[in-house]
Amino acid sequence: MEWKASHILVKDRSLAVQIIQRIRQGTSFESLAREYSTCPSKSKGGDLGWFGPGAMVPAFEQAVKSLGTGSVSDVVPTQFGYHVIKVTGKR
Repeated sequence: MEWKASHILVKDRSLAVQIIQRIRQGTSFESLAREYSTCPSKSKGGDLGWFGPGAMVPAFEQAVKSLGTGSVSDVVPTQFGYHVIKVTGKR
């Protein structure tokens, strides 16, 4: 199994919660990624492309596995910060 996902990485949990609320109110995930993410993927709206098992840290991979295509995660903490993840494909 491979997944395609986008994410927004921030250093502050409360900011991640606010971002999720804005997404659920209809704000574009991609525009929020460009505005807030600290990851270089922000220039692509948070798109990380396709990846397989073991390519991401365990908490990130587990979140992606548990989400359906098009779904947005709750806050996912890792050693890099707080992620908001959107699964955009599975194959």
